[in-house]
Order: sequence, then structure tokens, then C-alpha cells
Amino acid sequence: MSWTTLLAVYAVVWWLCLFVMLPIGVHQPEDPEAGHEPGAPVRPHMWKKVAATSLLAVVVTGLVVAMIEAGFLDFRPERVE
Repeated sequence: MSWTTLLAVYAVVWWLCLFVMLPIGVHQPEDPEAGHEPGAPVRPHMWKKVAATSLLAVVVTGLVVAMIEAGFLDFRPERVE
């Protein structure tokens, strides 16, 4: 697997993992101030979520690469001769 393919797989997996991590630990304010969005989280802890996303994406990318190398995932079309 080339580095560009590995980077592309990591980028896709990273964004998917980010969307999984975003709702974790979200708390809405009980009494929002005037002019504030009532659905906005109190403390989103984005840096913690980005760090956790990066670690999770490394693990998931490793699993995906292992499955591709083992032949469980194959994206090449079959040749008909």
C-alpha cells in the first residue's frame, strides 16, 4: 500500500471517528443566558476530542490496512479472461 493511499484511508477514518466522538460528554446549559443558543454545549472539550479521535483513527486505520493486506477487503475489480 502506498503512502498516499494510507494517508487517504487515515483522513477518511479520522473524519468518521470525529463524528463518532463529537456527541460524547456533551452537556447543555440548564439556564442559558439571553442571546445564547440553548442547544450549544457548555464545555465541548474539542482538544480532548481531537486527540481521542486521532488515537482512535490510528487504531482503526491499522485494522483497515491489516484487512486489506490480508485480503479480506479488496477494491480491485476481478479480471474476466
